[in-house]
Amino acid sequence: MRVLVTNDDGIDSEGIQVLARALAAAGHDVLLVAPDTDQSGMGAALGNLQPDTALPVREVEVDGLAPGTAFALAGTPALTVVAAMLGGFGPPPELVVSGPNAGLNTGRSVLHSGTVGACLTGQNFGISGLAVSLEAADRWHWDTAAALAVETVPLVAAAPPRSVVNLNVPARERADVLGVRWARLAPFGAVRAAVSSRDGDRLQVELTATGYVPEPDTDQGTVEAGWASLTTLIGIAEAWPDAVPPDGPDGPIEPSLVAGAELHVAHRVPDATERRTLHRPRFA
Repeated sequence: MRVLVTNDDGIDSEGIQVLARALAAAGHDVLLVAPDTDQSGMGAALGNLQPDTALPVREVEVDGLAPGTAFALAGTPALTVVAAMLGGFGPPPELVVSGPNAGLNTGRSVLHSGTVGACLTGQNFGISGLAVSLEAADRWHWDTAAALAVETVPLVAAAPPRSVVNLNVPARERADVLGVRWARLAPFGAVRAAVSSRDGDRLQVELTATGYVPEPDTDQGTVEAGWASLTTLIGIAEAWPDAVPPDGPDGPIEPSLVAGAELHVAHRVPDATERRTLHRPRFA
């Protein structure tokens, strides 16, 4: 399988090179295209693309990869996916593997993750993706994250098209990871953004610990218990209103809405805070 490996920490991250080598050793046709600088927190942003300005790109040497298969691109993680899907680096990939991120990507803040954003961009192109993130510790266990990623790729490859799976790995040796569990998104991750000060025309924003105690079935709680967590994510998807009967008779109501249905007083926008099982949009 032709696999695009990217990240948001940049081409010089040790983790991405460990991951690329592991995927190549597993028999995959690896194309490594990563940002030339740290692009953390960029989500699925492409940046300000100008039609009259070319993007700098350079080939890099990575041990274990064939020449002409690893590149640094001056752009965001999502842009590396767009460029690869549009043929900028040869045949388009069949799968995106993004990471391993230096730090967990758990909770609803995955919206802002460049690691996850790369996979959601691939989802928009019709291919699946695996986002990989590793818990921070005194020593980075890149080999553990890479090993679990290689083990999870067959699951993602066999999933329906446009599947995106978010894998979070505890800071342990592979043998010490208790296993892999499905988990839901935690309300909060391990850190959050906070305004620490404002001085005139300058605003200081920092990442601080949330102090949140996660429930055991969340991605954050699962990792803290020593398991790797898997969460299926959907990016751009339609959420169709529910048809709630009005207080009085006001004509028939369609129990199932379809595109083109006229707005009715009984129609209600879905509650985004309600816990629901993730599923694909009914109207793709």
